[in-house]
Amino acid sequence: MAALNSGRRRRRADRGAELIELAIVLPILLLVLAAIIDFGFLFQKWESLTNAAREGARIATLPGYTGGAGGDVEARIRSYLNATGMPAGPAVIPPVAYSTETLPSGKTVSLATVTVSYPAGLRYLGPIAALIGGTSQASIMIRAVSTMRLEGAAGGS
Repeated sequence: MAALNSGRRRRRADRGAELIELAIVLPILLLVLAAIIDFGFLFQKWESLTNAAREGARIATLPGYTGGAGGDVEARIRSYLNATGMPAGPAVIPPVAYSTETLPSGKTVSLATVTVSYPAGLRYLGPIAALIGGTSQASIMIRAVSTMRLEGAAGGS
């Protein structure tokens, strides 16, 4: 009988342990969940930005493209970003960079490189960072670069 009473006492003494463990572990798990969600959104934006840079590079390599500030490349990139749900206003699009490269076979090819940068905010980690003294407007500048070979007589300078 004494063994039964000691078992009951031990169970009563451990009653709050699970609650304390949950109170310690739950904030950490929620922080990890917020990070997973934020980095998922960040990866989605990076993928869209990469595709937008690819679209711009494709326009810059077409025969008959004359280049110039803004123009078709920038319009195509901004249009693609708007179509993916990313406001194109904050996108930073420098002019297309043209270069030449010599292949191991000895042939020389002309290349067009398009770079696009975009500030991506952290939706859930930003407010959490503000709780511990950081800024709630946390954002990361993501960047995508696409380089393609010029077709025919295309190209600027």
